[in-house]
Amino acid sequence: MTNVMTVLIDGDACPVKDEAIGLCGKYNLPVVYVSSYAHETSKAFPGYVQKITVDQEAEAADMAIVKRAVKGDVVITQDHGLAGLLLAKGITVITPRGKVVTDLYINTLLSIRHDQGKLRRAGKKTKGPKKMTGEDRAYFYTQLEKILSNRQET
Repeated sequence: MTNVMTVLIDGDACPVKDEAIGLCGKYNLPVVYVSSYAHETSKAFPGYVQKITVDQEAEAADMAIVKRAVKGDVVITQDHGLAGLLLAKGITVITPRGKVVTDLYINTLLSIRHDQGKLRRAGKKTKGPKKMTGEDRAYFYTQLEKILSNRQET
């Protein structure tokens, strides 16, 4: 018996949850939406979405995702540390801006994160991500649909 691909969403600050959940419905795929109590939503989700709310402890949502995700799953996150852990498990990772995170790309992301952390600890300001645009959302949708449709064919 083969496992059904599951899409896991890092719900703490995920701007494309509606797009992702809608696409998963189109492909009849289960979704696991993980967030902390600090980011809890009262929004009702479709029946194919399992909502998991974890404590507000640092990395609690990340660890819940790592624990549940298995090879062949897809995870939507903008957390680079989490992405690195998931790639090591053979999990496909896509950012809310539609960038598929690869082993090569994660090294660059983690290096940038490290450098920015050093600057912040030294009292310097660093820029955050740009505001999400409609183009970003459309690109995410297209990229996630490519991943889901390719998996359906195999």
